[in-house]
Amino acid sequence: MLVIAQMLSGAGLAAGVTVGALLAQQMFGSAGWAGLPGAFITVGSATAAILIGNLSQASGRRHGLVLGYTGGAIGAFGVVLAAVTGSAVLFFASFAVYGAGTAANLQARYAGADLAEPSRKGRAISTVLVATTFGAVAGPNLVSVMGAFAGRIGLPELSGPFLLSGAAYGLGAVVLAVALRPDPLLRSRELSLGHDATDTVAATSRAGLRTGAIVMASAQLIMVAIMTMTPIYLRDHHHGLGTAGFVIGLHIAAMYLPSPLSGYLVDRWGAQRLAYLGAVVLTAAGLVAALAPPSSVAGIALALVLLGLGWNLGLIAGTTMVAQSTPPDVRARIQGRLDMVIAISGAGAAFGSGPIVANVGYTVLSAAGAVVAVLSALAITSRGALQNLRA
Repeated sequence: MLVIAQMLSGAGLAAGVTVGALLAQQMFGSAGWAGLPGAFITVGSATAAILIGNLSQASGRRHGLVLGYTGGAIGAFGVVLAAVTGSAVLFFASFAVYGAGTAANLQARYAGADLAEPSRKGRAISTVLVATTFGAVAGPNLVSVMGAFAGRIGLPELSGPFLLSGAAYGLGAVVLAVALRPDPLLRSRELSLGHDATDTVAATSRAGLRTGAIVMASAQLIMVAIMTMTPIYLRDHHHGLGTAGFVIGLHIAAMYLPSPLSGYLVDRWGAQRLAYLGAVVLTAAGLVAALAPPSSVAGIALALVLLGLGWNLGLIAGTTMVAQSTPPDVRARIQGRLDMVIAISGAGAAFGSGPIVANVGYTVLSAAGAVVAVLSALAITSRGALQNLRA
């Protein structure tokens, strides 16, 4: 049931992300505003991550994830209403609420690891992530269809994908509310009763938590900054809405589709090696995006595919570190706080990406992403990750 809910939530997540920046530019008349929807999504996601984590800790994953998906549905329909009325306050408030769906979509990956054996946690996490692929790829490629549908019923064209998002998140909430039984976190807690105290000491490794947070936060920052502004960059260079949806669809496929391989590699090689590989791929993504001619859809698409792949490697490596470092009695609460940190890093990227592109261009933004990827690898090394890699 978790897999089905992830398929639905993937469509909700991807459809809105594809056109949020374009809708803001259309409503407010400047690319400088285009990063704000992504920023409000990530601010909302940060807040929701804490709420979902705390509720999951108290009542189980099912209640926390249902709360998040319901918020995503409400926010999506609020964006449609804001586009019709022209209300800036409702527009940005709705994107903040919409971010709850993003938070739930990401925290579901932890649910996949709750009952997994330590040697298979990476593969368990990857199973949940790959389920998102089906909806995530379909969502952007339905942008034109939903835009045409919105036009036929008298709504702004760019609000159409949010109708899909609202319906998808709502259905995801219903599926989890009805069918996610037994609850994986509560069951994990039951099974852990009576374990030796040394298990908890080993599980609460601060080094693992910190390194995992660095890996995931840096990957999120780079990915959000470049992804948010790519549809604007494409439209500014006379590519159509369908082209933007196609490129973002490839990007989101690369974010989730390689998950089985990433999960296998993290279990076989270790999370540290996979984290370094992710940093290398993200560096390549930033450089390709910076160097690709604006007329080259293929070049930009390649950059976005690398961007998604690097994010996937970083997310699975970081999530595995965190899952291996937290016992069930505090797991969801700690994971919620870490996801808040990740969301805040994404919010900063989204807030800053619009002004950067408006003032110095997409090329500089992409090159800066490559620099951040290199710095993240150095930061991991400074925390002793290199010694773990050689071990």
